Amino acid sequence: MEPEPPSQYLEFILLSVVSTPFILSVLALILLVIGSALVSGSEVAFFSLTPTDIKDLKDEKTTATQSILALLDNPKRLLATILITNNLINILIIILSDFLLKSILPVDTFLAWGTSLSNIFPATAIRISGILNFLVTVAGVAFLLVLFGELLPKVYANIHPMSLAQRMSRPMEVLSKLFSPLSAILVNWSDGLQERLDRPSANLDSSKKEELEHAIEFSVDKEIYKNDEADLLKGILNFGEVSVKQVMKPRMDIVALDIEDDFDTMLDVVRTSGFSRLPVFEESLDTIKGILYVKDLLGKTDSAENLNWIELIRDNIVYVPETKKIDELLKEFQIKRLHLAIAVDEFGGTSGLVTLEDIMEEIIGEIKDEFDDDLEVEYTKIDDYTYIFEGKVLLNDACRVINIDLDAFDSVKGNADSLAGLILEIEGNIPKKNQIISYERYTFHIVEVSKRRIESVKIVIDPIEEDDQV
Repeated sequence: MEPEPPSQYLEFILLSVVSTPFILSVLALILLVIGSALVSGSEVAFFSLTPTDIKDLKDEKTTATQSILALLDNPKRLLATILITNNLINILIIILSDFLLKSILPVDTFLAWGTSLSNIFPATAIRISGILNFLVTVAGVAFLLVLFGELLPKVYANIHPMSLAQRMSRPMEVLSKLFSPLSAILVNWSDGLQERLDRPSANLDSSKKEELEHAIEFSVDKEIYKNDEADLLKGILNFGEVSVKQVMKPRMDIVALDIEDDFDTMLDVVRTSGFSRLPVFEESLDTIKGILYVKDLLGKTDSAENLNWIELIRDNIVYVPETKKIDELLKEFQIKRLHLAIAVDEFGGTSGLVTLEDIMEEIIGEIKDEFDDDLEVEYTKIDDYTYIFEGKVLLNDACRVINIDLDAFDSVKGNADSLAGLILEIEGNIPKKNQIISYERYTFHIVEVSKRRIESVKIVIDPIEEDDQV
């Protein structure tokens, strides 16, 4: 098949161009590209407005600014509207572009080109013509959409976000109402998908967590910071996995006031405890009536004879389950502007007390003030590998003292949060005095034990594997 001379191509193209459908299609294509540019630029314009810009919009109170603020009140719906509109316009651009290309370059033209190139490339004329048709169509449309429909308008919108947002506020408001059913479906679907994706990613996978901890260790200059920076980063990394039970002051260590106490007894407890907030109970700690703020006593001690200190009790008590994560409790403290919560067990009984300070110490370490004892965690250090602790000491505190990872006993501790609880989980019953219990490189010597609990424990760390500790 002999290719047609170039003059016949030019004659065919001219006949195609002067036809009314072709001219209308070109005009429609231009309008669609402009529409695609405006919609694509709107995405950048609306979502790049700064808080200062939004404050200025609220001060102006014009029709355009009110439309912008209304659209930004529901950003997911706005984004869904932009995506729906942009995709519909792009589909129409592709259809029109295909029609125009076929009008200018029909199939016979590509077949003629394929015949000419078949003498050079080892392929049939039909295959080569199909490849040429695909390349011209895809390359042309892609160039048109990327350059004029995406790149240039988004560059402009990034430089002039306010002016473009004001111009597109009314059209986007109309489109938002027009496509509200579709955008609602998209938003609901994306919200559901996000919830499903968030569930497994709420806590870091153990392997990824270990990798991050190793990265923290290697990235910190230990000579300068002496592990403080690494401990801070690790605290942030593990923050969302720590429960209230792991940081709370257990029931037996709670300093509280009996509602039946007279003023002198109450004042003596306040002075000796050094705490700024004390729970007040009736009959037992399972019935907390409120919290006494020591600052409410200021200036009233002179009138002790006529003062009914019970009237100063505040009833803003927060009860939280032992299993609640401390990151969630921190948010609750921030919202309710409180510093103390009562931890309850599965039966509703008081199991402990947790404060804002306890939560913050999980990130930044121990916080000492003038009322704290020098030894918050009571222990005796015999040498670098031998320590004696009280059985009631929290496992996290013991790990910090002997400088090992907080998750060193995760595989065997079960629900235990204290050193005595760990030993009970490993042994299965209350051990006898002088009994030796081993786990990996740790040996526990039972120093003192009563009928009901383990009083003190000596921990011996195997120094052979000390170099392996990260």
